[in-house]
Amino acid sequence: MDTFINLISNISWWLWIIIVLVLVAVRDIFQKKHTISHNFPIVGHFRYMLEKIGPELRQYLVANNREELPFNRIERGWIYASAKKENNYEGFGTDRDIYAHQHIFINNAMMPYKVADSHPHATDKSFLPCAKVMGEHSKRKKPFRPGSIINVSAMSFGSLSAKAVESLNKGVKIAGAYHNTGEGGLSPYHSHGGDVVFHFGTGYFGVRAEDGGFSMEKMVKLVEDNPFVRAIEVKLSQGAKPGKGGVLPGAKITPEIAKIRGVEVGKDVLSPPNHKAFSNVPELVDFIEAIAEKTGLPVGIKAAIGKLEQWEELADIMVKTGKGPDFITVDGGEGGTGAAPPSFADHVSLPWVYGFGDLYKLFQSKGLSERIVFIGSGKLGFPAKAAMAFAMGADCINVAREAMMSIGCIQAQVCHTNTCPSGVATQSKWLQNGIDPTLKSERLAQYFSTFRKEFVEITHAAGYEHPCEFKMTDIEVNVDDHNLSKELDSTYGYTKTIVPFNGIQSLKDCKYLGGKA
Repeated sequence: MDTFINLISNISWWLWIIIVLVLVAVRDIFQKKHTISHNFPIVGHFRYMLEKIGPELRQYLVANNREELPFNRIERGWIYASAKKENNYEGFGTDRDIYAHQHIFINNAMMPYKVADSHPHATDKSFLPCAKVMGEHSKRKKPFRPGSIINVSAMSFGSLSAKAVESLNKGVKIAGAYHNTGEGGLSPYHSHGGDVVFHFGTGYFGVRAEDGGFSMEKMVKLVEDNPFVRAIEVKLSQGAKPGKGGVLPGAKITPEIAKIRGVEVGKDVLSPPNHKAFSNVPELVDFIEAIAEKTGLPVGIKAAIGKLEQWEELADIMVKTGKGPDFITVDGGEGGTGAAPPSFADHVSLPWVYGFGDLYKLFQSKGLSERIVFIGSGKLGFPAKAAMAFAMGADCINVAREAMMSIGCIQAQVCHTNTCPSGVATQSKWLQNGIDPTLKSERLAQYFSTFRKEFVEITHAAGYEHPCEFKMTDIEVNVDDHNLSKELDSTYGYTKTIVPFNGIQSLKDCKYLGGKA
């Protein structure tokens, strides 16, 4: 034994390397799982290594500033700088191809809007509430005017880490915005003082009955126990995977998640494509009205847009009965915080501009555009894109990935693997520990504040006091080689309904205004 130990200890370090390489080569030759490493022992491993780090190499070394998707380096840099209150300006002019298809132009006024000394913007340039009140037309018991036109979109605890959700909720409290829970239920991490929109889908997590259906009793209790819940959103579909359910593996269901979602520990949970609580449009309307009656809150729906026949049926019922959703959140097919098969993420449902334009035009034709609060969701977290959205008829926007980036997301695109390096989209305790909710909440709030300030400045440059006043003729987009740019009304075939507006001060004085301390 001593002789063997002496022999081992006398082997040089370089010889150990050769021995290891020989063992790897032998293993490669005799395995059949990977053809490349079998045919090219040792060397073949470099191919798999480069494949694994390829996205990072392209992101930081290869791709130019405007090249990446879903968000390019300039867009990410603007969010990071805005969140950190750093210089987010550009020097020496734009490097964007302003003749590219879908490039947005905002028509500025000869004389910008002048802010009086007594105007709310004279003291707070980022004060920008929604111009409409959710639930006002339907006379809900507890109407709600969102205190911010930019808010956090539906992202569940479970998909996002506990510290990420806590950071977002604390951030919206500072920013006076609202926080959509996502369909994973209302968690303790959503309960740090920010306004909350409770969102649920086909799994009914948080309001789930024992048979997997919807429990009105649990919904009423949830609202009574949590007065910061200001509205309720029923998810019909989402941009990443419309018409597709999902499975939450039992291995991912911790006791904490099981308690929040109302499911069993360690048992797979199915979220089917269809709702149990309703099976057609009239039943959906009845379901919405029942929730609104029991809770007193505004109730809306969220969906990605494709076929319009059932939407027209919904509009007809709303005209006939005066009932229906108080708000509609339109999710674009480019949405992406939910993991989905590429076939769904790439091809199912319309991009936001097409889907929203089709839906708004339909409801406007029925005389319903004034009673509904329209919320846009789909890469709209930049002032120029928001201006286009408001000109098309949006009243608020929800941001998901942009909010994630403001608290540290680096677009690693591994949200579905539980290995998010920034700790935002993972349940790993170690990776989450890098998130300081106190710091990150300030960054989310600062991003929202910077966004609203720049959006206000763009609005004033166009001659308006509030973005709700944008008309479709105020925005042009590049369309084709023969008509390089067209105004939005010509491009999408409708003219936005004028939103009643009596000045920013009237919004500030509204008793239904959210985001107040």
